Amino acid sequence: MKNFGISRQALVAAVFGAAAVGTLTLSPKVFSPHADAQPIAIEAPQGAPLSFADLIERVEPAVVSVNVVSEREVGKLADMEQFFEQFRGMPGFDEFLQNREKEEQDNPEPETQEARSLGSGFLISKDGYVVTNNHVVENAKEIEVTLKDGREMEAELVGTDPQTDLAVLRIKEKGVYPYVRFGNSHTMRKGDWVVALGNPFGLGGTATAGILSADGRDIGAGPYTDFLQIDASINRGNSGGPTFDLNGNVIGVNTAIFSPTGGSVGIGFAIPAELADEVTQSIIKDGRVSRGWLGVAIQDLTEDMAEAQGLKDDEGAIIADVTTGSPAEKGGLERGDIILSVNTQKVKDATTTTRLVGKLIANTSNKFEILRGGKKKTISVTVGERPDDLTARVVPASGSKAPAAEDNSTELGDLGVTFKPMDEETRDKLGLKSGEHGLVITDVSRKGVFEEAGLQVGMVILEANNAPATSVDAFQKAIADAKKSGRTKVLVAVRIGQITNYRTLDLTTKG
Repeated sequence: MKNFGISRQALVAAVFGAAAVGTLTLSPKVFSPHADAQPIAIEAPQGAPLSFADLIERVEPAVVSVNVVSEREVGKLADMEQFFEQFRGMPGFDEFLQNREKEEQDNPEPETQEARSLGSGFLISKDGYVVTNNHVVENAKEIEVTLKDGREMEAELVGTDPQTDLAVLRIKEKGVYPYVRFGNSHTMRKGDWVVALGNPFGLGGTATAGILSADGRDIGAGPYTDFLQIDASINRGNSGGPTFDLNGNVIGVNTAIFSPTGGSVGIGFAIPAELADEVTQSIIKDGRVSRGWLGVAIQDLTEDMAEAQGLKDDEGAIIADVTTGSPAEKGGLERGDIILSVNTQKVKDATTTTRLVGKLIANTSNKFEILRGGKKKTISVTVGERPDDLTARVVPASGSKAPAAEDNSTELGDLGVTFKPMDEETRDKLGLKSGEHGLVITDVSRKGVFEEAGLQVGMVILEANNAPATSVDAFQKAIADAKKSGRTKVLVAVRIGQITNYRTLDLTTKG
């Protein structure tokens, strides 16, 4: 189970004794001053079972423990850098490090060590397909599942999807196995009962109950999953196990916990059933998950960004960058376009846009409704297949080297910034297309408009309110146009290294 810390738990037992002193007795009337007083009593709320035993008895045979043998490299100095840091400066330590480095150079073959880990899983078909987490079976050499009746069965890895941390196994021995089915987490409401089963700390067959605490949680584990948050106790070893509703349907796959101690503090996260079902079916069919790919970098459209564009709401995703040679570029999408819907499905933010695109079938044409320059339009784009390495970019072809621009910096005191035109050398370093214009920030005043927006020396302004920053005059005109329209915010495209993102300048800032 992924977590944020490890600690020990202590069990404390308190023993209370009672002693009678003399013959003192207490009248019940002391605790009941009114003859008609009644103790507080309430009826159990509708839907609250007196016991989960029947449910657990039915679904437990389909829940398995997953035992994994893997191999990992050991002895690398780079892996121990943080540990070694505390010994820096000690006599003889540098010599020790040099000897270790020489040993590694003389023996380039990495040393490996066998590692064992435990997790959970559950059967989703009678022929032995098992769902678990990718991190449970990562780098596995051997996989074994243990059934409720104690049988230990060898399993093979069918496929994984690291993006959603899901994996599918198949029990090698043929047979008819008990299995459960996926439900729909969207039918669940905050406060509904849930039951989690799994193999925490190797204690197979453990059941815990709680409620759905929240949904739509983003825990920074990738762009494709909005997690369910549950307070049913889950711990290390529960990873890959199921969370059930009261009808015995799997509504989530337990994946992570938040804990400063390493044990359950009542904050667990599960992958929603409908996503898990979709991913596992794709793995079973093709051995992998193929996702649609546009080739754009996108951001949430914030309230400030919407205001700068004169929009009434902030639903949508703004394209911050378009990869050269990507499906987006070929389809006509541009930096600054605001995506409003994909195949008529409205998008709320960058996350929902990423998921909608990820569900598209590669090499199919799809309609993107966008807002460009304040006008709506629909563009058809044939999406590609998401590459394994998204950091691989097609480097724009550089034009012939132009002479470096003269140091003709311009200070805009009211905005607290000094600019100079971007030259060809800077353009190449930033991975921009030949001929693209921009203004390099050479100085930022304290507490000015640019500093308040988080902009720094070395960053490059490419656009202001969708107008290319071809010159300082063009930039000032965009500012003037915004003021003329009664707007106090200006949207700017900023190049930071080889990444473009959008920021808003607040013209009401006083330096």
